[in-house]
Amino acid sequence: MESTQSSKSNSVRNHFILVHGLCHGAWCWYKVIVALEAAGHRVTAVDLAASGAHPARIDEVHSFEEYSRPLLDAVAAAPEGGSERLVLVGHSHGGLSIALTMERFPGKVATAVFVAAAMPCVGKHMGVTTEEFIRRTSSEGLLMDCEMLAINNNQGVGVAIIMGPNFLAHKGYQQSPPEDLALAQMLVRPGNQFVYDPVMKDAGLLTKGNYGSVKKLYVVAKADVSSTEEMQRWMVVLSPGTEVEEIAGADHAIMISKPKELCDVLVKIANSLNIY
Repeated sequence: MESTQSSKSNSVRNHFILVHGLCHGAWCWYKVIVALEAAGHRVTAVDLAASGAHPARIDEVHSFEEYSRPLLDAVAAAPEGGSERLVLVGHSHGGLSIALTMERFPGKVATAVFVAAAMPCVGKHMGVTTEEFIRRTSSEGLLMDCEMLAINNNQGVGVAIIMGPNFLAHKGYQQSPPEDLALAQMLVRPGNQFVYDPVMKDAGLLTKGNYGSVKKLYVVAKADVSSTEEMQRWMVVLSPGTEVEEIAGADHAIMISKPKELCDVLVKIANSLNIY
């Protein structure tokens, strides 16, 4: 799911790499892909391991790094020497995968965009965002008809979540077109948050010199009733210097409910980097 169009007026081209959230896949970016490609940008939407059309089963993915491997490999393969400027765009739980990638390849990432996403900070373990989300929502019945699934593999027993149709309708896609909700209900797969993974517990993983050196922008979905605006702004406060854009009327599935507005923000970022 990639366009290879180059910038028309500059030998340096921009390349948006889009990263889905928990239980989703590259498919959820289809509206944004079309809009960005129409604007002349190169776009890659990745399927993280055991997500979307990726062939692995959830019990075959043993760590958060394995889960994030398709993204890590995509960025590792990007050309050296400035022929491309990478803009990583992570949605929801995908923010943690782009954070890991920023730490590994800070010199390759021009900017990172967290779209209603988990955005960790230097000096705290990556899992703090998930823990805070659980703390804020544990008494609110947020998960509705979601189901928990035990995962048995050679790394021990873990837990995955299966998003229920009512949860998707009322907590994820409540502002989105009904046909997109129906699509999501058909295509979501079980998702693992990897809350017990050592990567999530390592407070020294994200460093100021690597992760902290990459320009960050947070896109607040103002009608998000899953990861609320308050929760999103809490994460922004933890990372001083993060720029903020707001999209009114956007539910958690912001790329579905407000694709044009999100694309406008992304193109604005490209312009600010003088990529054209």
